[in-house]
Order: sequence, then structure tokens, then C-alpha cells
Amino acid sequence: MPGFAPRILARESLVSVIAFIGLGAMGGPMAANLLAAGHALRVWNRNPAKAEPLVAAGATACQRIAEAVRGAQFVVSMVADDLATRAVMLGEDGVVASAAPGTLILDCSTNTPAMVREVARAAAARGIAHVDAPVSGSLAQARGRELVFMVGGEAVDVERALPLLQAMGKSHRHMGPSGAGATIKLINNMLSGTVNAAIAEALLVAQAAGLDPEATQFVLGEGAAGSRLFKTKMPKIYARDFSPQFQLALMEKDLRYFLSLAQELDRPVPIASLVRSQMQAARRADLGGLDVSAVFLQVSGERPSQA
Repeated sequence: MPGFAPRILARESLVSVIAFIGLGAMGGPMAANLLAAGHALRVWNRNPAKAEPLVAAGATACQRIAEAVRGAQFVVSMVADDLATRAVMLGEDGVVASAAPGTLILDCSTNTPAMVREVARAAAARGIAHVDAPVSGSLAQARGRELVFMVGGEAVDVERALPLLQAMGKSHRHMGPSGAGATIKLINNMLSGTVNAAIAEALLVAQAAGLDPEATQFVLGEGAAGSRLFKTKMPKIYARDFSPQFQLALMEKDLRYFLSLAQELDRPVPIASLVRSQMQAARRADLGGLDVSAVFLQVSGERPSQA
């Protein structure tokens, strides 16, 4: 067709080639938003089936991380923890070994600051830029482009990542050098985990006292302690709907990371320690795959089969 090829070339010159690593509950919607923004997307996931909806929308599925990363201008990663990050970033076939100098890594995983800095140093040694950008928000925010990014790294690299951040979220804050994003994320999730545990105990007592569920949710949601967590987690507890928005096992992991950070900084965090113990007990009781609000089952003694 006359003129067809030139138009395609012109369009491709305006988009970024992005490799997206990790297509779980959060990564999948984030990758979809990058694709919807017009970027050329290559995707890799440990379970290839999770790439199928993105491939149907125009992404390219890759069998190896190296295949996804080579030739990409940006690499976005959204995996579970330090162990997964070490594997995808520092493995023999991983991002750092495979990306070309000048590539920018945008790591949105929740990692320890130490892990972030280790990857950033390895990337810098190969001329690769690295930004840690974990997120605030869960499934609804990921799908609706309402995530808030907490960013650590060099200002010039954060500026370069801005089109990606804008395609996936509503705002971002540059927190400081490498690892600063991971640090504030762990602090944020410590507060979130603590509030979830407090909600569970509050509703346990409210139910035992025979308070009306609807009135209880209104008063607590609009009261001085009210927050988005109150308004999203209380209905789940009353309905015994513990389908995961944010898995309890991931919250327990984040609290463990927070305690490690506090120990490194020689700061006492007794409340966080108690909450982590509750989450750990819930995980060991096979509640880890449920929503974090399922900590209610742990404190109430209800059987997991009622979730």
C-alpha cells in the first residue's frame, strides 16, 4: 500500500520500546497502561500464560528476559521480593547483563533499600541507569492509573522516566537518592499493615458488642482515624470476602523488610514487631494468599474455610 510503511516508521520513532518484567496482579495492569499509552511493549513473566491478555492487546511476549531487554530503552520490573529481584536483575540472563548501556531500569517492586542499591551499583558499572519506584495503591489504583510512585535515584533519570510514571499513575514524588523510594515504601506499608491489624481488632470487638455493621462502618470511616483502608477493608471483613487486593503474605514480607531496616538504623519499632508477628502467624495458618484484611481470621480464631 503506498505510504503505509513511512507512516509506521514515523509512529515508531515517537514511542518508547519498553521491556516489562513481572505480570502479576499489579504488573499486568501497569503493563497494560503503558501499552494503552502507545509504547511498544515486550513482556516476560515466569508464568507465560499471564502475558496472553497483553499479547492480544499488541504486546510481544518473550521467552527469556534477555530477549525482552535487548534493544529496549526502558525496563520496568514488578516482582515479589528481593529474591525475585536478584534473579531477574542480576541473573546470568537477567536485566543488568542483557541491557545496553543507556537503558533505564524502573524497578517498581517492593525491595529492601540494600537490594535496590546493590542492583543500582551493578547497573551503573555497565552504564545503565536505575531508579527505584515502588507504588502506593492496589489493584483498583493499578487498573485506573491512580498509583502514586515513590522514587529514588538521580534527578535526571527520574525526569527521563516521567512519561512512564505518568502512563501508569497519577503522581510521583522524588524521595532522594537510590534506595529512598524503597525506604518510604516500607514505612508506608508498615503503617498500612498496622492499620489493617487495628481494623481487625476493632471490628472483632464491635461485632462482639452487637453493633450495627453499617453504622459501625460509617462512624469509623468518617471518624478521626478514618482512611481509604477503613473504607475498603471493613466491608471485606463484614462480608468475609478475603479475595486479594494485596496479599497478606506480601504484607508480612514488607513488615519483615521494615524491621530489618529499623534494625540497620538502630531504631526501636515495637508496634511494627507485634503486627509482623500477627501477620506471620496468619501466613503460617495458610492465610497468606488471601487479602491482608484476612488478619481478622487470625485474631478472631475463625477457620480459613470461612474466608
